[in-house]
Amino acid sequence: MAVEIPPLVKPSRLRSRGGLLGECLAEFLGTFVLIAFGCGVVAMAVAALPGSGRAATSTTIFLAAGDWLLITWGWALAVVFGVYVAGGVSGAHLNPAVTLAMAVRRGFPWAKVPAYWFAQVVGALTGAALVFLVYHNAIDAFDSASKGPKTGGHTLATFSIFATFPAPYFHGGVWGPLIDQIVGTAFLLMLIAAVIDLRNQAVKANLGPLIVGFAVAAIGMSYGANAGYAINPARDFGPRLFTWAAGWQSLAFPGSVPGSFSAYWWIPIVGPLIGAVIGILLYDLFIGDVLLTRAEQATGPEVGRSTQVVTSDDE
Repeated sequence: MAVEIPPLVKPSRLRSRGGLLGECLAEFLGTFVLIAFGCGVVAMAVAALPGSGRAATSTTIFLAAGDWLLITWGWALAVVFGVYVAGGVSGAHLNPAVTLAMAVRRGFPWAKVPAYWFAQVVGALTGAALVFLVYHNAIDAFDSASKGPKTGGHTLATFSIFATFPAPYFHGGVWGPLIDQIVGTAFLLMLIAAVIDLRNQAVKANLGPLIVGFAVAAIGMSYGANAGYAINPARDFGPRLFTWAAGWQSLAFPGSVPGSFSAYWWIPIVGPLIGAVIGILLYDLFIGDVLLTRAEQATGPEVGRSTQVVTSDDE
């Protein structure tokens, strides 16, 4: 229910936030919410639930497919509420790949792209810092109890709370994870384009953010295990920056585990950017252009332009 509330800051001092600055603040806060809940649910699954005695052992995670559903639905809700927070001001891109796709095909000003990207990365980094503040005791307990290889005292499992890495069956290869990120993000943008296209099956009653969250859940369930379904450069790069500063060292940058993968950090950035452009182009080629053509055919002649009237004498 909408209610009138007084501003925290005098209206005269808010004018500078009416334009790009306000949009960037919204992107920052929306991405902050996205990461705070998204990385937060992974922290629950990886460290907090085992460490609190709610799993078989203090290091037991992912014993069944149902555990993965906790992650996918948690990230889906994170997207939903991040979009609801920022949507009215900035459009809630919350993702550099979305911003790029909107600039390529939806008229979003290119001059705003760097500012949006910066706000998204800083929001993601800050969200990761909040998750660490809340869960650092659980993270430390998990790392201490784990027997596997450690980097700077931290394990790859706790690194996965914040950023992504490829599955072992890629054997350190680049193309498998890169294609995975391209495909996942292409689907994301295709589905976002369908949701916001008013000529298509338009979403009613402001349910767009919920449907986008469902799309993220679907991608996670169908493609998530390959490389953690970052599908968002800021979602991976911001928390990766934080973990590098917080002691995960080479796990974060260059993103390496000896014998498993190396220099992985750039794949969750480049893959989503490529995939986003492919996804928006595919939607417009197969669906958007068809809907536009049908809409144009349904309209009458332009104002001031006459049409030929056929009479019986012309027949």
